[in-house]
Amino acid sequence: MAWHVTLASVVAMAARAVPFYVPALPAGKSFVAESGKHLSMVSTPINPDWIISGEPQARTAEHSRSHDDAALTAMWDCTAGEFRWFFGWDETVMIVEGEVHIVAEDGTERQLHAGDVAFFAAGTWAVWKVDNYVRKVAFLRKPFPKPMAFAYRVRNLLRGSGQSGIAN
Repeated sequence: MAWHVTLASVVAMAARAVPFYVPALPAGKSFVAESGKHLSMVSTPINPDWIISGEPQARTAEHSRSHDDAALTAMWDCTAGEFRWFFGWDETVMIVEGEVHIVAEDGTERQLHAGDVAFFAAGTWAVWKVDNYVRKVAFLRKPFPKPMAFAYRVRNLLRGSGQSGIAN
């Protein structure tokens, strides 16, 4: 455990000493604005082993992707059905149309309607029950590997920003 703290301290100190560098984005990739209604939706079948009931049909359209492929914004919609869903990335969703009943891995239940926002941590499962139709905007982010995430938290603590959740 002590070596973890030592390593994290060294990484954090180095991160503070080295100027932050953001590589230049390719032309045309620094700003993306498009109506979600006009995105070309592509069929993205739900894993048949995950379907609990019904015949849900899902579609996805990628809106934008970060230059390092660590973040993605997409539109997703689905017809009626009930299914388990595995979140491979951290995902924040905003329901745009329709509604969905969610049962999270820990048993928490929520009904999400248009305008509602929810977060699903990478590596978790949830049951989605769509009575008619749901459309969402999904903001996905690949999580840092655990040692890097720990170093990042230590860096934030050393900077005095704590765990506010707001980017500094």
